[in-house]
Amino acid sequence: MIRAEGIYKRFGDNEVLKGIDFKFEQGKCNLIIGKSGAGKTVFLKILVGLFEPSEGSVWYNETDLCCISKDELRDLRMQIGMLFQGNALFDSMTVEENIRFPMDMFTRKTAAEKLKQVNFCLERVSLEGTNDKYPSEISGGMKKRVGIARSIVLNPKYLFCDEPNSGLDPKTAITIDELIVDITRENNITTIINTHDMNSVMEIGDKICLLSDGKLAWEGSKNEVLNSDNEVLVDFIFASPFLQRLRAQALDKIQL
Repeated sequence: MIRAEGIYKRFGDNEVLKGIDFKFEQGKCNLIIGKSGAGKTVFLKILVGLFEPSEGSVWYNETDLCCISKDELRDLRMQIGMLFQGNALFDSMTVEENIRFPMDMFTRKTAAEKLKQVNFCLERVSLEGTNDKYPSEISGGMKKRVGIARSIVLNPKYLFCDEPNSGLDPKTAITIDELIVDITRENNITTIINTHDMNSVMEIGDKICLLSDGKLAWEGSKNEVLNSDNEVLVDFIFASPFLQRLRAQALDKIQL
């Protein structure tokens, strides 16, 4: 579990985050959503320890991220997996080398142990036998799965995903969502996803944090979205005419 308590973030005179309190639950897909400029990326970077908050605390269970030593931070980061928006694969490395990279950085495993773990992760994301391929030789969806494999190679307790479906076609995006959900639940991971993808919100949003103008505007689950009368949520989720009709149909069924 990760808790954000009273998070403020200022860059000079610009106050980006304005007192956010939120609890991200273990074994669930926790989504951070909101319009561009709402503060999502800054919030995610604070949660993962890339930015320090101007005020407030981030707790990993009973550990205050803001008050730990460099050695403790290193130990904590070994428990964190990160799936980047642009995949962040090394073009000069093979798939196997990309996935192995965190183990090279943080462990003293033997070459055989590393290969066994790499192959396990490749099997988990249905990419068996792609060890020797380079990123330029695989599709965008496959690159995303390599990124997922790398993010779980250290068996993390916490998984952060920044726009995991960015640039993917709808079918591949659904596959990535399903994979993230399966990994989260099978390993009881605290997963935090920064996303604009409304399909992800409606399909995998176990717990949703909506930011607006740097504040927590709404929180709930995917099952509560359609019934909410929160104006900020309605404006964000149902921006398109199609989704407005979908919501109207759902409300009509409830009234019947």
